[in-house]
Amino acid sequence: MGSQTILDLIASTVVFSSLLLMALRLNASVSQNYQAYGNDLVVQQNLVEVVKLLEYDFRKIGYCKDPTKIPDPTDAIRYADSIKIKYYTDISTAANPHGDGNLDSIQYYLGEFVTATPNPFDRLLYRVENNQTPVGVNLGLTTFNLQYFDSEKLAISYPITDYGEIATMQITIRCENLAAWTVNQYSGSFDSASLGYQSAYWRQVRLVARNLRNR
Repeated sequence: MGSQTILDLIASTVVFSSLLLMALRLNASVSQNYQAYGNDLVVQQNLVEVVKLLEYDFRKIGYCKDPTKIPDPTDAIRYADSIKIKYYTDISTAANPHGDGNLDSIQYYLGEFVTATPNPFDRLLYRVENNQTPVGVNLGLTTFNLQYFDSEKLAISYPITDYGEIATMQITIRCENLAAWTVNQYSGSFDSASLGYQSAYWRQVRLVARNLRNR
């Protein structure tokens, strides 16, 4: 075999190896972008579900289908701090979309960290109707913070001793994907132990329940 043929084979091998490496990197990039889009979509959907539930419930603070049973607005909220709130309302059901005319209580609070997911910041958000068993929702929630304001729009400091002062509230929520990920640029494999969690942030400023205005 001539030296020229050997050089041609070496050159061909180098070119082929370069093309193969480029293809692997391109495939890794496509996989990374696809994974990022999928994770972003899941996080956004989870955030929307939490927001819809909270906004619907919180706007009904102090509401009752039977007007004679509506509590004094200053007594509608029974407890409030930065990660927990309890209040009176009239819970809607499929059979009674506007409530049944009886006062109920709803409680939300941020629970413990979730150990069943790779994300060390993932926590359960609990919702409790009356004296029923708390129901924890795991949608990648990592931040749930409540801030309260009086009728003059001044922030109320903690601990709150007079819940009747609360006129509006600010809700801050962050959701993250349950597992971090990255892509190995050479092999295209994903590493669930890598740092970095895609997140979505939402803040409702000055949410007002109609019945809190009736002072």
